[in-house]
Amino acid sequence: MDIQKIGRVIRHALEVALRALWRFIHRFQLIRWAILIVLTLILVMSAYFTYEAKTVDMADIKSSLQTKTEIYDHKNNAVGSLYSQKGTYVSLGHISKNVQNAVISTEDRSFWTNPGFDIKGILRSVVNLVIHRGAITGGGSTLTQQLVKNTLLSQKQTFLRKGQEIFMAVQMNRIYSKSEILAMYLNNAYFGNGVWGVEDASELYFGKHASELTVGEGATLAAMLRNPSYYNPIDHMDNAISRRNLVLSLEVEAGHLTSAQAAAAKQTTLTLNNNYNEESTDKYPYYFDAVIEEAESKGFSENDLLNKGYKIYTSLDTNYQDALDQTWSNSANFQNDATDGTKVQASSVAIDPQTGGVRAIEGGRGTHVFLGYNYATQLHRSPGSTLKPLMVYTPALENGYHYDSELSDKKQSFGKNKYSPSNWNGVYQNTVPMYYALANSLNVPAVWLLNKIGVQKGVSSLQRFGITLKKEDQNLAAALGGVSTGVSPLTMARAYAAFASDGKMPQTHFIRKIVDATGTTVYRAKTQSKQVMSSSVAKEMNSMMIDTYNDGTGASAKPYGYTVAGKTGSTETPKSWNVNGDKDQWAVGYTPDVVVATWTGFAYTTKTHYLQSGDGGDVDSIFKSEMTNLLPETAQTQFSVTAASAKVAATNANSSSAGSTSGSNSSVWSSIQDGLQDGVNTVKDKAHEWYNDVQGLFN
Repeated sequence: MDIQKIGRVIRHALEVALRALWRFIHRFQLIRWAILIVLTLILVMSAYFTYEAKTVDMADIKSSLQTKTEIYDHKNNAVGSLYSQKGTYVSLGHISKNVQNAVISTEDRSFWTNPGFDIKGILRSVVNLVIHRGAITGGGSTLTQQLVKNTLLSQKQTFLRKGQEIFMAVQMNRIYSKSEILAMYLNNAYFGNGVWGVEDASELYFGKHASELTVGEGATLAAMLRNPSYYNPIDHMDNAISRRNLVLSLEVEAGHLTSAQAAAAKQTTLTLNNNYNEESTDKYPYYFDAVIEEAESKGFSENDLLNKGYKIYTSLDTNYQDALDQTWSNSANFQNDATDGTKVQASSVAIDPQTGGVRAIEGGRGTHVFLGYNYATQLHRSPGSTLKPLMVYTPALENGYHYDSELSDKKQSFGKNKYSPSNWNGVYQNTVPMYYALANSLNVPAVWLLNKIGVQKGVSSLQRFGITLKKEDQNLAAALGGVSTGVSPLTMARAYAAFASDGKMPQTHFIRKIVDATGTTVYRAKTQSKQVMSSSVAKEMNSMMIDTYNDGTGASAKPYGYTVAGKTGSTETPKSWNVNGDKDQWAVGYTPDVVVATWTGFAYTTKTHYLQSGDGGDVDSIFKSEMTNLLPETAQTQFSVTAASAKVAATNANSSSAGSTSGSNSSVWSSIQDGLQDGVNTVKDKAHEWYNDVQGLFN
């Protein structure tokens, strides 16, 4: 009885509450307000979607699908195209009815009559929305809506995007005819294996034009649209046949085939024949990536670059690029993979030192990823001893030193922190001439010299070459490249180009100019050069750096029969690892015609991922192969100077020859003269040292 009483009380309370709520709603007309708010919201959203549909650049869709951005090399020869989600465009008249009917039967049976969207399809989507508890599962979109999504919107499935899609589909239906929409859809559809468009898909899978496809082949292509990776006959023949047969049955339901025609088509075998010729886009992938990145930095969007039909004139030299590609295709030039299969990376850049035009590039090893990481342009790694000519020896010449000035090579410490560099070979001498210290990459003389001229002069010199050191890197250790400030091969190639062009450093660039579809030049590169050192200093540096590849640290990297100047460098693994190897290896070399900067190392250096000494495939083998392949393609302009060591040898030979012809009566006088000259040279060098010491007090 108590429970029944409680139940009656609860029911009575609910009835009272509901009556009170109803009186409240009725009194303030909340239902009407709710209806008004919903209708207002619908009106506002409709106005918004209509505005978007009216203002979107829909008239250019067809032209963008038909045009590709063409890339030209330094001789204005076409070398490839940039495009996104488009293949060889063909008109609807060149597409078999067998494909058209199959696609319409499976994707949008009301295509020829609907206004761009299908009410039944939308209702099916709503039902799916309820079944899947609010999750948008797709489906219900007409061909027009799919084309809008693929060309104007993102692939993200949201209520907002669905509303945009419907209104834009209506607008597209007003601008284009049904035949044009169907043609654009079929030319824009993805058919798997990297192929867009029905024409290229027909060539890839069946070796024929889209106009020649049979009933079964047309159904097979239509079948792939649901899931190209799962239903393409190259990778999944059984799935492709099963889905094809379903499409044929749907064509019977739609009235495009008779049962007999469909049955006959189901009995045919799928004969694959690949007659697809890929565009040359993939022939120079890293170069084209760099072109896109540079264009974006000049204000062009990626979408416009891929779809607006520009003509981009670049500095690419296909002979240079083929030469580098030849090196990259030979795995013997590189160190073996790590034990876990990780591939050692490498990158290289070749530029014209006179113009700064990038002639060739290798952005990495392994599978190329479109607009992925480019080790040639985006790398930030320590440059090692390749920094010495820029930070130490160039400013030393500018401050009174000469190629044959004697530098201290004693084992010693510097500064308050007692910085104690070591020569890589463990050998030390009392003094060595500057050209010998540079060519053999001796560390102690380089640090001693930077200490003499002052670290800030070295830092300022680097800035002129386009490299700005972080504050914490501005110390004597920077002379050896021991810095956290990272550089790329492109940065190093640009810096060394100043030596090859009489002290003028050019502005590196991939693009010379960009011309739009109307023929108007919308961008032109500025090829200005900046004088970063005098011509005489550049020549003296060239003389010293020729010795690097003649008989210095780069001797094993020298291409036979050619004179190359430059510098090598490396960064060591931490001593705590107790391993014999490098984190990075560099080789920068040049002639008056070309500068090549090459790096190798692992993407991430660890105790198991480093360049092992004696494992082969070091930077020397890469660089030598590159230059051996590349230099025959250049003008082979000779340096205007000889190697510093050769100049010294010639001077010594002349002195010896003059002494022998003077006769025995003058031998004593010759000895006195030699002694006096040596004394004068010593005094000159000491005077330079004292002068720099005094200057250092005021820096």
